[in-house]
Amino acid sequence: MVRAAGTPVAPRGLDGLPDPTWRSILGRGLPQFAAEAVVPVLVFYGAWRAAGLAAGVAAGSIVSVALAGVLLRRGRDVTLVAIGAAFVVVQAAVGLASHSTTVYLAQPVLLNALWGVACFASIAIRRPLIGVLAGAWYPFPAWFRASDAFRREFSVQSAVFGLFYVARAALRLWVLLATVVGGFVVVSVVTGSPVVLVLIGWGVWHARRTFSAL
Repeated sequence: MVRAAGTPVAPRGLDGLPDPTWRSILGRGLPQFAAEAVVPVLVFYGAWRAAGLAAGVAAGSIVSVALAGVLLRRGRDVTLVAIGAAFVVVQAAVGLASHSTTVYLAQPVLLNALWGVACFASIAIRRPLIGVLAGAWYPFPAWFRASDAFRREFSVQSAVFGLFYVARAALRLWVLLATVVGGFVVVSVVTGSPVVLVLIGWGVWHARRTFSAL
């Protein structure tokens, strides 16, 4: 068929996108998740036990900023990486100023709760947050991110992740206030990567089932 002059080219169908395998998804998203949620906590705990609060804050902050630089070099979203790095700096400053391990560790817990609230708010304004973050795990084209199907699917996923973030924040805060720091670290790690990977697996399955019907 000959296309008339001035006629816009229709976007490619979903068949033109790469297959979202576990290897491709984890290869894109797991480094960023580990850099933001797992590695800094473990580094902080090790340095804190060895040399005190200031050393733990410094070590965790240095590792976080270094990993943010690695993510930028790998072409990750500048805005998300910059927000994460800025939070690390603020968290370190507040922790050192307060001279309190509890205050330092409570900040990412509260941020976790805010992420949950943001998930629900993003659904209300029709810009589901998990859809925005999905670009870090899979290269959705711009035309598809603007579609109603994309918005509906990631509104559902944003609601699920929102519930998870709020519940995890509540559990971690209770453990932080009721037990020792070691218990908090264990709960943070156990309720972090393992649960998130399960949710990501569910999200991939659900999105593939939804989008394959288009």
